[in-house]
Amino acid sequence: MNTLEQKTQALEKLLREARQVAIAYSGGVDSSLLVKFAADTLGPQNVLAVLGESESLTQSSLEQAVAAAKDWGVAVRVTHTAEMEIEDFVRNPPDRCYYCKRELCGALRHEAESFFGLVPLLADGNQADDAGDIRPGRRAAREAGVRSLLAEAGFTKADVRALSRQLGIEGAERPAEACLASRIPYGTSITAKVLAQIAAAEQVLREAGFHGFRVRHHGPIARIEVPLADIPRLAALAATLAPKIRATGYTYVALDLDGYRMGSMNAVLGKKAVGG
Repeated sequence: MNTLEQKTQALEKLLREARQVAIAYSGGVDSSLLVKFAADTLGPQNVLAVLGESESLTQSSLEQAVAAAKDWGVAVRVTHTAEMEIEDFVRNPPDRCYYCKRELCGALRHEAESFFGLVPLLADGNQADDAGDIRPGRRAAREAGVRSLLAEAGFTKADVRALSRQLGIEGAERPAEACLASRIPYGTSITAKVLAQIAAAEQVLREAGFHGFRVRHHGPIARIEVPLADIPRLAALAATLAPKIRATGYTYVALDLDGYRMGSMNAVLGKKAVGG
């Protein structure tokens, strides 16, 4: 198994071969590392970060992502992605992410060509551990010629966090994020109203000091997943937090005793979630 130093050298080689790169940027730990490392390797003038703005991304996440990239001297293009106008996305099938990613990849190519005057290397922040979950978006990326440089260099999530710490990237230990649509069961239509409701409910938990959680949307029920170690504290705060979450539009507030699991909505597909 290659060391972190060897993987870092492999990533640097991939970037230097490209000379210029446009990166699908979310502000998450993975894509943040790729943007920062690319700027350090190629110079920020040769890096473009493209951030998709939609109802699936909270405004606070967008603002934090833009601020971080600008701190690194990297140009940011915020482009509105219109997945809410795509019927195949809104009906929320198991391959929902394919349609969203296809929209984002198209925007990435357009913004990259506009910025550089040609289409440079197009990349996203997927790393090697992402292969362990259901990722329909990878098919859209392959079709669009978008490469996953971290995965190609052998980076795991642990590697990403380790190198992020070395580079002084704020939020290196931040829990993985996912778009708000991932909280909605397959087959339940995605609407702007529901996405806003989920965002408001999660903000209640965020303001209470919780991290690495999800509010899963089941119609009138908010199913809360927090790390197992946080369940006692959440239970102790139930009398305070439940009314606030109900105020966002839910009738019932339920605590999932299995705790937070990445990809728990994929259980209906026979895919085991990670975590708990």
